[in-house]
Amino acid sequence: MQWTKEADKAISRVPFFVRKRVRKRVEEEARSAGAKEVRLDHVRSSQQKFLENMESEVRGYRIENCFSPGGCPNRAVEDNDLVNRLEKLASGKNLKAFLKKKVSGPLKIHHEFRMVVSDCPNACSRPQIVDVGIIGAWKPRVTDETCSDCGACLESCKEGAITLAESVPIIDEDRCLFCGQCIQACPTGTISGADRGYRVLLGGKLGRHPQLGKELPGIYSQNEVLGIVDRSLNHFMEYNEKGERFGEILNRTGVEAIIPKFCQSGRSMVAGSDGCRI
Repeated sequence: MQWTKEADKAISRVPFFVRKRVRKRVEEEARSAGAKEVRLDHVRSSQQKFLENMESEVRGYRIENCFSPGGCPNRAVEDNDLVNRLEKLASGKNLKAFLKKKVSGPLKIHHEFRMVVSDCPNACSRPQIVDVGIIGAWKPRVTDETCSDCGACLESCKEGAITLAESVPIIDEDRCLFCGQCIQACPTGTISGADRGYRVLLGGKLGRHPQLGKELPGIYSQNEVLGIVDRSLNHFMEYNEKGERFGEILNRTGVEAIIPKFCQSGRSMVAGSDGCRI
């Protein structure tokens, strides 16, 4: 539907994490009134109804994705099945009923367990500030193929993580974000793809005490990501006291309370750290 400038400006002030839902409700409100365009009065009416009946909107969890499946050229992974599998996993936990037992008063949107998938490190969907953030990753490796010294890898790397020494690329993994752009740019195969999967961040949140999610070391396959999410949800439900966010729980228990449970064969615990290493 078409929106008036006033209505569009008003919806832009709605918090981003509920804006899509509010926008949908506003359009439904306008259609039910027989309107051909969305006006400011439709926005105000829908917002009021949303605030008064927010618990009916709460599902107990929320999963969002970036726009990459629509054809974004920055995708580090091309996997359209992860979100569906996350949805199936989360729906089986009956999180809304669980939260109703823990929260004093009506449920709010911020009580939901939120997961976000971003298919590249540009992270347009803000995976750093949700309970579980999942970021596509494609790790580069240097092969024995002769480098043509064309510099395409240098131009493609926004992090400045690549240098050339005597026509041999050197990759600084401390600076590399595993976006995979250098892999696609290299015409000779001197830089090729190694591990391809996902980085995982746990415990990000906004609110009165915001914090970024803590990144787990390594790149994980889709099945490993699902294992991490499953154990995170179980941990959230086991240690939740009053409906607090996952990040607050991890601040009490530590991330290491989860990590040893999903160290797979081929990974070993890193002494003195909070993670596993490939």
